[in-house]
Amino acid sequence: MNDELYRDVTSLARRTPDWLHALAEYGTDAGLLLLAALFAAAWWAAPRRAPVVAGAAGTVAAYGLSELLKVWVERERPCRAVRGAAEPLAECPPPGDWSFPSNHATIAGAAAVALAVAWPRITAWVLPFGVLLAVSRVFVGVHYPLDAAAGLALGAAVAAPCAAFARIRAGGTGRRRRRAAGTPGGTTSPIE
Repeated sequence: MNDELYRDVTSLARRTPDWLHALAEYGTDAGLLLLAALFAAAWWAAPRRAPVVAGAAGTVAAYGLSELLKVWVERERPCRAVRGAAEPLAECPPPGDWSFPSNHATIAGAAAVALAVAWPRITAWVLPFGVLLAVSRVFVGVHYPLDAAAGLALGAAVAAPCAAFARIRAGGTGRRRRRAAGTPGGTTSPIE
């Protein structure tokens, strides 16, 4: 089933316009840079930085765990293993760069969920963006669908508790107001 779905997705990808090929290929890496920039923005805007730091640390931990799983599982890339599939849009990684789980999807899932916990205002778009980054790895032909799904789940499972625990420990379970100097009411934090 995984091979068949991979064939269907790569066949669909080949029938899309060239501009979408380029967007998908370069967008997967650019999307990870955008998530890193969002961690920096959250750090700057956050009234409590512990959830941002813990979420970033959880993202790094999830990536490390995905690397360990790749070495343990040693699953060949579908761009080499699946017969009868359309040629991938992206260059197939070299032999020994294993497929399961997808590192991009792991980082995307971890970062998106950690940012959603640390910065609830961006939840409505950062979570779908993380999923889109994961799906793009299948679209460009370098991962099986299960690789991307497992990466998303792994990333979320590792990073979300890190950020959530830090948020709770920092007293961030509800809207928090910061007091502006000399004002009785304070201002609402831009992060929540």
